[in-house]
Amino acid sequence: MLTGDIPPNQTIYIKNLNEKVKKEELKRSLYALFSQYGRILDIVALKTPKLRGQAWVVFSEVTAASNAVRQMQNFPFYDKPMRIQYAKGKSDCIAKADGSYVPGDKKKKQEEKAEKRRRGEDGQQTANANGVRADSNGGPTAPTRHGKPSTQEAAAPNNILFLENLPRETTASMLEVLFSQYPGFREVRMVESKPGIAFVEYEDDIQSSVAMQNLQAFKINPQYPMAISFAKK
Repeated sequence: MLTGDIPPNQTIYIKNLNEKVKKEELKRSLYALFSQYGRILDIVALKTPKLRGQAWVVFSEVTAASNAVRQMQNFPFYDKPMRIQYAKGKSDCIAKADGSYVPGDKKKKQEEKAEKRRRGEDGQQTANANGVRADSNGGPTAPTRHGKPSTQEAAAPNNILFLENLPRETTASMLEVLFSQYPGFREVRMVESKPGIAFVEYEDDIQSSVAMQNLQAFKINPQYPMAISFAKK
């Protein structure tokens, strides 16, 4: 097992990631994939030559990190199986919280601080635009993109799911990572002319129902709980 003698902790280390994926898309996809196990405090992914293909995901709880290590080991992420283990060192945000933080490479820390600050500002702007507070994943359900309930009438169960309330930055690859976890997955179809919606197809209605049940209200980012229903045929 990859964890070896490293004691369980709140940070997991992931390697064998696809190096062709852009850093921001990689971090968004990792958040979408791992936030199902618990609240994520930080994701670190750098594109320097020595750190390509690697990332660190920091959870708020050790149990969440342990579940992620166990459940996602060798999961095919952008066509490459992830290799996951507990991180050897304590992450900066955890060390800062318990008072044991010791500054390391100043340039690296400055880059990470700038990235966190930018993410925080982006999240606050999105929250203000939608009139909701940027709660963590698993918090109170926020309204849909336009603050109104879905106008999609209930359709009979079938093998195609209709997704609403997706963030504008959502990509087909991100949705594939989420929905391909469930048996019978076929494809994701984005609607370029209408950001915020997509269709996901399975082999039959039983398999699509399982995916719907497990991912209903899943938050790709904290302000957008995904709304899933059966597509009209």
